[in-house]
Amino acid sequence: MKKNKKFLALALGTVLSLSMLAGCGNSAEEAPEAEGEGTEAPAEEGNAEAPAAESSGSGSVYWLNFKPESDEVLQEIAATYKEQTGVEVKVVTAASGTYSQTLISEMDKSAPPTLFVIGNQAGVKDWKDYALDLTGTPIANELNTDAYNLYDESGKLVSIGYCYECYGIIVNPDLIEKAGHTMDEIKDFESLKAVAEDIHSRAGELGFDAFSSSDMDGSSSWRFTGHMANLEYYYEQEGTPWTECPATISGKYMDNFKNLYDLCINNSLTDPKELATGGHDAENEFKTGKAAFFVNGSWEYEAVKNEVPNATMIPYYCGVEGEEKAGLNCGTENCWAINSKASAEDQQATMDFMVWCVTDPDASRKLVDTFGVMPYKQAAESTNAFLAAADKYTADGCYVMNWATNFQPNVDSYRATLVSALNQYNADQSDANWEIVRSAFVDGWATEYAAVNN
Repeated sequence: MKKNKKFLALALGTVLSLSMLAGCGNSAEEAPEAEGEGTEAPAEEGNAEAPAAESSGSGSVYWLNFKPESDEVLQEIAATYKEQTGVEVKVVTAASGTYSQTLISEMDKSAPPTLFVIGNQAGVKDWKDYALDLTGTPIANELNTDAYNLYDESGKLVSIGYCYECYGIIVNPDLIEKAGHTMDEIKDFESLKAVAEDIHSRAGELGFDAFSSSDMDGSSSWRFTGHMANLEYYYEQEGTPWTECPATISGKYMDNFKNLYDLCINNSLTDPKELATGGHDAENEFKTGKAAFFVNGSWEYEAVKNEVPNATMIPYYCGVEGEEKAGLNCGTENCWAINSKASAEDQQATMDFMVWCVTDPDASRKLVDTFGVMPYKQAAESTNAFLAAADKYTADGCYVMNWATNFQPNVDSYRATLVSALNQYNADQSDANWEIVRSAFVDGWATEYAAVNN
């Protein structure tokens, strides 16, 4: 298949800015070669119409999945749909941290994905020409909010959220109480610091430590270079959320990032000098009661709920004034787009499948259990306690920390530089090495922005 100019540009210089979110610590095989014959001539963009629960043609579905931890459930969903309708649904899961590259590769094959992720404005810029306008379509009509929809500059509805998430610090309240503290004590950075340092100082006596490991390998580093980094970006917005990627950032709240990062690595099961190579299972440390705190997100609820049924989530307390009214980091980069270059039959089949996913009681129950929540009127209700915690903070008048981290420019390269700098700091926590982290964080932003936009 001859590459067009769009794909040359994508392959040579543009990396889709998808953060390594839910389940980035899970492994999955690289996407295989797409199967099947070449698609028919591309259909014109427009608003597809489709019944909700039945096949209406000879098309098929190819879903390029962004969430490795959901692969098993999605394979079950695909098989069930084929049994009920006879429509072929193929789910290919990109390996953790490789979605951008995999999407570029798969889209240039003879049978490209019909359903894929455009998760932020950088993605809209890169892929809007490959996205069907979802305005007024059956799947858009099933939404119960438009908060997670993405539009291009012309107003075209490029992609719609299929789940949203939250992240912060997961806590085992039972271990907090065992250490002689209560959850009510933890209301800002100073109180979190006091509890964590006390637990760490008595770890031998208690039989558990404060924080689980903060590895800097690819299975874990995104929790800090992507998620925890968000606290600096969020506060730097100064109450005016970014609507596009700024060319530079000031790093005004880097000291606050350092506050929380230092607390995590210095009050943990693992010596900071051992974080570079990874190999520590932070999730298992939390599940088995070896650590009271676990930096992660709502997608972890299913994995930890049986072993830690009382688990909850608290904000990224970091020493910012007024943070006693902070809530969790809430948002999504999980947004569905339909391939506008696919055949009309495949577009129709994909639309039918999407509507079935969010309206069928059994299918939506399985999907909600793996995704946490789906913003659709007929989808099953969420049972995720971490999302419930996010809702409670909001109901109590706390501010939501939006995902400003979505704007990280040239995300893979930017985070790789951060990892290198943090590893140097972890090995020797000197002021000079922290300046290297600050430079990677702030100067690195400007460098990567220029690389992408110039």
